[in-house]
Amino acid sequence: MSKVRVSCFSVSLDGYAAGPHQSLEHPLGFRGPELFEWFFPTRTWNRMHGKDSGSTGVDDEWAHRGMENVGAWILGRNMFGPVRGPWPDESWKGWWGEEPPYHVPTFVLTHHPRQSLEMKGGTTFHFVTDGIESALRRAKDAARRAGNDKDVRIGGGVATIQQYLRARLIEELHLAVRPILMGSGENLFAGIDMAALGYRRGQHVSTEHATHVLVTRET
Repeated sequence: MSKVRVSCFSVSLDGYAAGPHQSLEHPLGFRGPELFEWFFPTRTWNRMHGKDSGSTGVDDEWAHRGMENVGAWILGRNMFGPVRGPWPDESWKGWWGEEPPYHVPTFVLTHHPRQSLEMKGGTTFHFVTDGIESALRRAKDAARRAGNDKDVRIGGGVATIQQYLRARLIEELHLAVRPILMGSGENLFAGIDMAALGYRRGQHVSTEHATHVLVTRET
């Protein structure tokens, strides 16, 4: 059955999912890439970049699982790019070059209208100005057209996931908890009582690089 999920979302031991001082040169913020040191070596990551190499094992299994069965994505504007305010033009097309890694309809939350953007490899970015529930309806429709059991994956960033958590719209959350302390940045759990919202810990497994925890919402 299809679901709304977050997958492969990296956080530090103290709950930070991005470092401070994000910029065009440092999209993940200061020390942000350390959060993904479990993901970068995997075969799944390398294949996304045209390489037939990389590690296998538990980390790769979770990485691969995160990319499976996705019929649509939802992204916050900050995850799409560093441009703020009204779009000055349509020159910014994302961090990923001409062929983004999504390959399905992808809905970007923003306060400022922009025409849909079709990219190579099956990704079309649709810019949604009327809120998270509208974006989710459109994403579910797109996923349903791709196949009745296709999931909607919410990619981030932190503010976007927090909004969907508070609305209890995320059914499954896979966290890759890195054994590092960030101290500052964007904290996923700031101001959120996960237990009160009905979320419970499910499957969990540890590797040298991360502890993978599946958090599910009670119905």
